[in-house]
Formats: sequence, C-alpha cells, structure tokens
Amino acid sequence: MPDERLPAGQTLVAGLQHMVAMFGSTVLAPLLMGFDANVAVLFSGIATLIFFFITCGRVPSYLGSSFSFIAVVIAATGYAGSGLNTNIAVALGGIIAAGAVYTAIGLTVHWAGHGWVERLMPPVVTGSVVAVIGLNLAPVAIKSVSANPVATWIGLFTVAIVGIVACYAPGMARRLPILLGGLIAYIAYLIVANGMSLAPPIDFSPVAQAAWFGLPQFTAPVFDATAMVLIAPVAIVLVAENLGHIKGIGAMTGRDLDPYLGRAFIGDGVATMLSGAGGGPGVTTYAENMGVMAVTRIYSTLAFVVAALFAILLGFSPKFGAAIHTIPGPVIGGLSVVVFGLIAATAARIWVVNKVDFSNVRNLIVAGVTLTVGAGDLALKLGGFTLGGIGVATFGAIILYALLRDPPAD
Repeated sequence: MPDERLPAGQTLVAGLQHMVAMFGSTVLAPLLMGFDANVAVLFSGIATLIFFFITCGRVPSYLGSSFSFIAVVIAATGYAGSGLNTNIAVALGGIIAAGAVYTAIGLTVHWAGHGWVERLMPPVVTGSVVAVIGLNLAPVAIKSVSANPVATWIGLFTVAIVGIVACYAPGMARRLPILLGGLIAYIAYLIVANGMSLAPPIDFSPVAQAAWFGLPQFTAPVFDATAMVLIAPVAIVLVAENLGHIKGIGAMTGRDLDPYLGRAFIGDGVATMLSGAGGGPGVTTYAENMGVMAVTRIYSTLAFVVAALFAILLGFSPKFGAAIHTIPGPVIGGLSVVVFGLIAATAARIWVVNKVDFSNVRNLIVAGVTLTVGAGDLALKLGGFTLGGIGVATFGAIILYALLRDPPAD
C-alpha cells in the first residue's frame, strides 16, 4: 500500500522499474519540443520528489514530461522539429504560467473540494480537449516521417514495432512499448543508415566527447504575454488528466484519494513552475507508471522516490543526453505518430468509461465543435494576443457546455 515500505533491496528494484517505465515518454516529449533531454529527465525526478512531499507520501505517482504542452510549445516557439529549440525560453514563461494556474486550481480544490471541477469540466468536455491535443499534433507527426521514402518506411516500421511490443511482448516488456519499440527501430535505422548508407548516418562523436558527469544546460525563462496566454490553458487539461489518474489509482489501491486531489494538483503545478524556471517542460502524472502498479500490485510511494533519484542521476550525465539526441528523426516521427494517436484515442476511452451519451444533442455539439476547432487549429485574435487552436477549443468547450442547457425531451 502507499504508506507501506518494502525491504531496501525490493524498493530499489521497484524504483528502477518505475524509472524504466517512464523513460520512453519522458524523453520523447522534450525531444518533440526541442528541450534538452538531460534537463527534462532531471526535472522529472525533482518534480516527483516535490509531488511526494506535497501529497505527504500518500499518492503513488511519477511526474514525467507532459505531452499536453507539445502543440502549444511548437506554436509559441515556431520550432522546426529537429535539434534543440533555440526559442525555448519563450515557451518556459508560458509553462510557468500554466503551472501557476494549475496551482491556483489546486489551492481552490484543497479548500473548496473538487466537485466544481467535475461540474465545470465533465467527461464530454475533458475528452474533447484531450482529443484535440492529439489531432492538433497530427500534421507534426506526419511531417516528421515524410522527408523522404526511407524516413517514411523507418517511421512506419517504428509504428509497427511499437504496436507489436505493446500487444505481444511478454510480461513487463508489454508495458514499455515506447522504450523497447524505439530501441528496435533505432537499431534498424543504424543498419540502414550507418551499415547500408541508405540514409544520413548517426553521428556518435558527440557521445564520445561528452563527459560522464556534469551540469545540464539550464535555460532562463522569458515572459512573453502572447506565449503565456497560448500555453497557460494547458493547465485545464492537466487538471482533467490528473483527476483521472488519481481516481484510477484510488480504484487500484482501494483507498479514497479524493482528499488528496488538491494537494496533487498543487504538487504538479509547483513542479511544473520549477521545471519551467530551469529550462524543463511541464510535467504530469504518468499512466505508464500506473500500468506498472497494476501489474506488480506494489503501490509503495517510496519506490517513486527511488525512481526520482535515478532520474536525477541521469540528468547530471551529459553522455546520456548526447546519446538521447542521436535518436534519428524518422524514429522520433514514428513514435510521435503512435503517441499523438494514443492521445486522441484516449478521448474515446474517457467517453466510454464515463458513459457519455452522444444521443444528447448538447454533448454532440460540444464534442463536434471542439474537435473541428482544435483539429483545424482555429486561432482567435484578442487585441494584441493570439489564442491558438488548442486554447480556443479548450475554452470553447467549457463555455459552450455551460451555455447549452440540456434540451427538452422529444
């Protein structure tokens, strides 16, 4: 149980298992936005420790890099999709703003309860917003595997391998499709490019030159009002995501974790602000680690402290960061096709699990309009600000649901 402790050796193994589980997604998300991998992994560990202390060690969760920020970070920075993002400082100010909004919501929930969140953002709204994030990112994923025929085939191979691992790998390996699928695709690209000279080869010289231990490249935030308005609404998505995760963990453990929802939101919000202040991406609770708990039935929160310490250790290894940045573009593209698709498909799961009734015209209109606005990336100009498609879709879904009353029965 969360408040129980395993022997030291078993706790170490359980923590290492959680670190491996979060690794693929926590590394992939910053790469898609142009963040430094060392900084992202370092702050995922620090964020998990912050979450542990703010929730009093009662909520078993790992905080990794959030995919919810990808579309808005790319929009705010104009990131081209490869290498380090030279304009990342602008996004950091927006990430801090999102963390501040998230923390404010957490404080309100802590003192006033979480019922108002569920009334403001029912499943039809949260599902629609989650779907929008995946659909809005679809062009980015397709572009990354369309540079040339080899890139396309490598990307499709990556998609296939991830699916095979997720469906047919034995035991715990099935819980690590991004990590194992990406590794197999990396090897395939290495054979095709470095061995057969059919694609640009992977350059390992930066890995050889990098030190084993050293400080990562921290970046100071720039507070640009337009970027902050664009990125801050992601806090609403994080609230919905965290709410679902906490309730899921509560169901697994048989414990009522609702009293800790406010603390969980605050912990995630504070961690996101700290990560943004140092050059890292926004963070969120991870479904991958929930999968590990479901398989192992070990919910001890101390295991997450161990996983966090492992992550912090990796964050201080420039050689690790250099190795991560050798991952070929087509492999990242293939992984992004899978991940962005899963984000969009998660919306359907939210609707099904919560039995959203689409024969209700109100639900149908809210979902339909939100998906179209978000997928089409409708921007809204407000004076000197421009609110991007995800922001317009998010606020639009909340406002539209509030405005439309349940229609009378036929």
